[in-house]
Amino acid sequence: MPVIYLASRSPRRRELLHQLGVVFEDLLNHEQPGADVDETPHPDEAPRDYVLRLARAKAESGRRQIVLRGLPALPVLAADTTVVLDGLILGKPDDDAHARDMLHRLSAHVHLVMTAVAVASDERVETVMSTSTVEFRDLDGAEIERYVASGEPLDKAGAYAIQGQAAMFVRKLAGSYSGIMGLPLIATADLLWRFGIASEWSPRD
Repeated sequence: MPVIYLASRSPRRRELLHQLGVVFEDLLNHEQPGADVDETPHPDEAPRDYVLRLARAKAESGRRQIVLRGLPALPVLAADTTVVLDGLILGKPDDDAHARDMLHRLSAHVHLVMTAVAVASDERVETVMSTSTVEFRDLDGAEIERYVASGEPLDKAGAYAIQGQAAMFVRKLAGSYSGIMGLPLIATADLLWRFGIASEWSPRD
C-alpha cells in the first residue's frame, strides 16, 4: 500500500523515489484541473525563495487534489528544481531557440542547481533544500545543435539532463547528484522521516 503521494510528472523523481524504497502513488498520473502551479518567478524573487515557494505550492496543490478527488489522506511529496547562473533563474526552455540560448550561456561557466522538496500533511508543510555546483566545459555550436535536436533539453531546468547526454558537458560538480537530477535522496529521506515515514535508507535507526 502507498504511504505517500508524489505530486510530480517527472519520471526521474519517480525513479529516485523508488530508489529510496518508498511506496507511493502518482498523484498526477493523468491531467487534473488545477493541479499545475504557475512557475513564473515573482519580481526580484531570489532563486532560493523561488524554488522553495514552488515546491511548497506544488505540495499544497496536491493536498487540495486529494480533498477534491476524495482520496485517502496521505502525505504529499513535491519538488522543484531550477538552474541559477550569475543569479539568473534558468527554468525549462520554451522552445529549441530558448534551449540553445541557455546552453550557450552555461558553456564554460559554473552554475548552481537548486532543488527544494516539500511534504504536506494535513495543515503541516515542511521543506528541505539542496544546492549543488556544476561546471560545464566549453561547448561548441555544433554539439549544442545536436543536443537540442535530441529533444532532451525541452522539459529540463537549464535545458539539460545530467543523467542523459549532457553528462558529457560536465567538467565537475559538487553537491548532490540526485539533487541535480531532481530529488536529493539524503534530504528527502530525512524529510520523510520527520513525518514518520521510514524508507529503506532512513537516516536514523
